[in-house]
Amino acid sequence: MATELATFGGGCFWCTESIFKRLKGVISVTSGYSGGTTDNPNWESVHTGTTGHAESIQIEFDPSIIPFEKLLDIFWYSHNPTTLNQQGADKGTQYRSAIFYHNDKQKEIAEKSKEEFAHSGKYQDPLVTEITPFTNFYPAEAEQQNFEEKYSNSPYCFLVIDPKIQKLMKEYGNDVKEEYK
Repeated sequence: MATELATFGGGCFWCTESIFKRLKGVISVTSGYSGGTTDNPNWESVHTGTTGHAESIQIEFDPSIIPFEKLLDIFWYSHNPTTLNQQGADKGTQYRSAIFYHNDKQKEIAEKSKEEFAHSGKYQDPLVTEITPFTNFYPAEAEQQNFEEKYSNSPYCFLVIDPKIQKLMKEYGNDVKEEYK
């Protein structure tokens, strides 16, 4: 099996990790930091807003099961790509909407997908998602990984993550792994 990587910033990585790990063809999802200039950042440094990194996820996927295009479709619906440096109550450049493409093919697909989504009528405001070359990814600390599984009874899960998962099930239920249905 030949796998590929996709790296997205879509606000809080706890939310995006929870969504993408549920998809058929996704091998793994790692929460981390991408797009900045600071080597080996951690949660505290990223949240100062001075590292340039965004909370991101790196997805290892099997493109014969779930193509990059489908990941992008779900990316657009999993967050609000029209709010600059903000997702809900989370504010700062670390919460920006970003696609960090790994090769020219991903860049071309991402740009086409963004253009199509911009004209879909889903949002009135313009998309602010950056599409930039992948330069780095630093996995987040262990306590940041699999947040929803560890803290499923937390208010954050009930109020923020669960509604996103319900939206995923409604829009993309056929693409969800059986163990999550």
